[in-house]
Amino acid sequence: PLDPAYPCARLNQVLDDAAPQLILCDAAGREALGAEALADLSVIDLDAATPAWAELPASDPDPRALGLTPSHLAYVIYTSASTGTPKGVMVEHRGMTNYLSWAREIYAPISSSVVSSSLAFDATITSLFTPLICGGHEHLVSKGNETENLKAELGLRRRLVKITPSHLDVLGQQLQSAGDASQVELFVIGGEALSSSTVELWR
Repeated sequence: PLDPAYPCARLNQVLDDAAPQLILCDAAGREALGAEALADLSVIDLDAATPAWAELPASDPDPRALGLTPSHLAYVIYTSASTGTPKGVMVEHRGMTNYLSWAREIYAPISSSVVSSSLAFDATITSLFTPLICGGHEHLVSKGNETENLKAELGLRRRLVKITPSHLDVLGQQLQSAGDASQVELFVIGGEALSSSTVELWR
């Protein structure tokens, strides 16, 4: 996954390293990557009036007939590059399946979640796919004013929100100041230390 909000240089660095055979791209993606980066790639335009898959069968192909196994890659996710060049981590289908099976068991039932992080961030997997394998759905928070948009989501009945402690603290203080309450059933908190003051605020 590539986030159009990332700098063009980083996106091109990832493309050079991953060397994909095919890219799914919309107008925002084309603008972020630039024509030069897409020149040598096969591109499926998601904004096309007649999509490339329009004539394909509606049923899924049989993975075994295609020679695919659980050890084939589900995706490649790139690190934040805080210590240098971004590094691609290859995630196999079996690893992703094991993780999502664990998440479904621990967090179930997941009827809905809120996705407020980039789709190019590995931790997004939990909130993006866990509800879907439980027959539920997720709400994508629009870009631009994530804090306000996420605060609005917290006032609605939601099963799961994955969030960092600092973000949780800011939202908790804002809700408290406004006299609002959260309807979220489960917060999955990670990425940094969780302070006792944040825990007490939410209690």
